[in-house]
Amino acid sequence: MDAPQSPNRAHEPRQSAIRAHELTKNFNGDTGVFDIDLEVESGTVLGLIGPSGSGKTTTTVRLLAGVLTPSSGTAEVFGERPVNFKRETMARLGYMPQDSVLYPALTLRQNLDFAGSLFGMRRKARRERIDELIDFLELEGAAERLPTASSGGEKRRIALASTLIHNPELVFLDEPTAGLDPVLRKKLWDRFDHLARSGRTLVVTTQYVGEAAYCDHVAVLGNGRILTVDTPQGLRRRAFGGEPVDVVFVAPTSSSAMDFLTTMTSGEGARLIDDHTVRIVVDDPGAAVPMILDWGTENGVEIERAEAFSPPFDDIFVELVEQLSDNHGEVV
Repeated sequence: MDAPQSPNRAHEPRQSAIRAHELTKNFNGDTGVFDIDLEVESGTVLGLIGPSGSGKTTTTVRLLAGVLTPSSGTAEVFGERPVNFKRETMARLGYMPQDSVLYPALTLRQNLDFAGSLFGMRRKARRERIDELIDFLELEGAAERLPTASSGGEKRRIALASTLIHNPELVFLDEPTAGLDPVLRKKLWDRFDHLARSGRTLVVTTQYVGEAAYCDHVAVLGNGRILTVDTPQGLRRRAFGGEPVDVVFVAPTSSSAMDFLTTMTSGEGARLIDDHTVRIVVDDPGAAVPMILDWGTENGVEIERAEAFSPPFDDIFVELVEQLSDNHGEVV
């Protein structure tokens, strides 16, 4: 899957779909989530990422979806406490858990039809919506199978279809792309982007850290706490202290070039990637790149290219977790 690009949705004042303040669920001493402060605007995608056991899936999403009761703190979804959702409010939500909730005696299509009936959809509307989702999720060849005869990826896709069948306004997706191939994962994220553009709000946990770059905002969790929340670009700047730029020289890099590029950085110096490539971190690539090219022309140094470098989000995530946690695993 190609490196994802951040969404380019026009930002305008929006209402908050979710608000949480000091939200805590303490299971056993240091197990659970603690002091979660979070606000999610309507019509946006929030990604939740974190190390295994960070609480992003088993607790945070379930608290917001009303599956779990908090030990302390507050959460509001559409202005209501999740544990006290009205029936009408619950109909505005979609929740896809990690574990399969399919009925084993029903085919995948029948499972989807049953899910639609629970939301009061009329038979004709269900049929049309089911056909649309089966086509979109590439399930034509599997729709008449029982779950026991279906692959993990097929069951995952029909669970997603069941979550979306009634066009919910707010969707909680717990590892929605787990076990899917890169092409289908990209297709699903395109669909999520379309849903957000149409005003839907999505809260997505993912085991594929790189997918966080598709989100409007990303919450990084560790040890049951939110370490930071920012845009993908903001997280990259925080992780590296600015914006990385790669400068590729035609000839092996000279000491004078290294000296000049060091003066361009935001404090980290210039790093030699290979004999011809130097990576620097700058405040503004749009201003730095023309200056670098002009310096090469004025000094007779051939530069093949100078361009902003987008590091894999896995690298950003590792750097952030190392920065935000001390040796004892406590948030700093």
